[in-house]
Amino acid sequence: MWYQYNENELIIKVYVQAGAKSTELQGFYADALKIRLNAPAIEGRANEALIKFLAHLFDVPTREVTLVRGKQSKHKTLVITGTKICPDHLLD
Repeated sequence: MWYQYNENELIIKVYVQAGAKSTELQGFYADALKIRLNAPAIEGRANEALIKFLAHLFDVPTREVTLVRGKQSKHKTLVITGTKICPDHLLD
């Protein structure tokens, strides 16, 4: 499963493709949500773009999205606090 809930936190696993033409959901890769980012993987720019994109998708402020694993990896784990958006409906 690519996500789980822990009280009021949503923990998600993502696989990031940085340097793409556009920022978008791309489906799934292994046990993670695949996201293409138009930001380069240089000096944390892709991580910043990922946090902003997920905050927008889950309708929360960027301060509620925390990168907890994978700062320099394509495989990342993030915690989103306070969202009411169900992850199952993101790709509908």
